[in-house]
Amino acid sequence: MQPADPHHDDTPPASSGSELQPVSPAPAGVGRRLLRFLRDLFEIGVQTAILTFLMIYFVAQATVVHGQSMEPNLHTDQRLIVEKISYRIEAPQRGDIVVVRVDEFDQPLIKRIIGLPGETVEIRDNHVFINGLLLLEDYLPIMRQQQYGPVVVPQGHVLVMGDNRNVSNDSRYFGPVPIDNIMGKAWASYWPLQDFGLVK
Repeated sequence: MQPADPHHDDTPPASSGSELQPVSPAPAGVGRRLLRFLRDLFEIGVQTAILTFLMIYFVAQATVVHGQSMEPNLHTDQRLIVEKISYRIEAPQRGDIVVVRVDEFDQPLIKRIIGLPGETVEIRDNHVFINGLLLLEDYLPIMRQQQYGPVVVPQGHVLVMGDNRNVSNDSRYFGPVPIDNIMGKAWASYWPLQDFGLVK
């Protein structure tokens, strides 16, 4: 039996608590997955922006009614969806409510198409006449209308009026509007909720 070495200590050294612990490296696939996620997110954002632009420019957009010229059918601050497809495939129709650009105004106007290209429009005896025939306007309340015309609508133009004839600034004052200046047809109302539905 060997004598114990007084200078040898079999007790393991105490840990100082400051030793570095090895860290496992992140799997190589995590970085690739993150890059793929960011790339997909970017592509979705670009596609959404493009679709939004196409919707607004070609298909539909939201607009707000300003003023009382379309009372009682449309009200100031009412929110509408204006669709832009119809007049790319067919001509505007009498009675359509449209959004038009007029040079004299900073904002587009919302009016109703009354006269079509080549027609003679006249207001007399409190009624509208188209080519001498009475126009039935069941969307109007009882009101007194000022005498107007007769006026012949030029080709490529429409004559528009507001439903609230006594306060509406429309074709009776600024003349017929080029069809190319029609931005779209009022299709539906979405706000306020009590007015939700198709525009007529």
